[in-house]
Amino acid sequence: MDQATKGELGTFKSHAGTSGRPARYLERGNFMAKKETALIVGAGQGLSASLARLFAAEGMNIAIAARNTGKLSDLCNETGAKSYTCDAVDAVQVDTLFAAVTADICEPDIVVYNASNRARGPVQDLDPEAVRTAIEISCFGGFLVAQAAAKQMIARNSGTILLTGASASVKGYPNSSSFAMGKFGLRGLAQSLARELQPQNIHVAHFVIDGGVLQGPGDSRASERGEDAMLLPDEIARDYLHVHRQHRSSWTWEIELRPWVEKF
Repeated sequence: MDQATKGELGTFKSHAGTSGRPARYLERGNFMAKKETALIVGAGQGLSASLARLFAAEGMNIAIAARNTGKLSDLCNETGAKSYTCDAVDAVQVDTLFAAVTADICEPDIVVYNASNRARGPVQDLDPEAVRTAIEISCFGGFLVAQAAAKQMIARNSGTILLTGASASVKGYPNSSSFAMGKFGLRGLAQSLARELQPQNIHVAHFVIDGGVLQGPGDSRASERGEDAMLLPDEIARDYLHVHRQHRSSWTWEIELRPWVEKF
């Protein structure tokens, strides 16, 4: 059999534990099919929630991490996800997160970094510490999470790392310098890691979310902008899953998503 890729059947092994097998494997007839584990960092009620729901529907084990996990209880109840408290800009907390997910569930097969922050305003008025925080969350946290994921994935020669960008990943807007710096940096990280890790069977991809993401039926921007003028988080999630499922003979490192009426 060719080198194992995401979603292929595993081989029989002997494992300790009550079930005799880790969560990574499910019995199907005379085979054991690999049950994937997804870790979403920077989880909330928008895209991250849609990803959790879709990944759960695909039969994955779900781990979601955020600085404030209190907001995630309903999502955990809905999807069966396990939540973890983690400040993604703290290297020790990130390493602890991966160790906990591995111990509780399994090493993640797919890791999504979905955290971001910004300090708005004219450059001359910006608080340097607020800018530092924005860059750390939007970019440096992505590095720490990708680094922790890569350590596990390199050892087993497989995995997917997906990084969430924005319009600011490719276009610096006025009064948004901190966001542009963070998102430009995250995109550069994704491009570098894709070239570095792809030859090791690790798929790294960056998503340019170019437009407003609908935040629920009460989002007033939807009626203001017109039909289908907002990105639907459930549809974005489908594209993340599609990239994760891509055959390694035709991987992409970046995808841009925008509503049909969005100017670019």
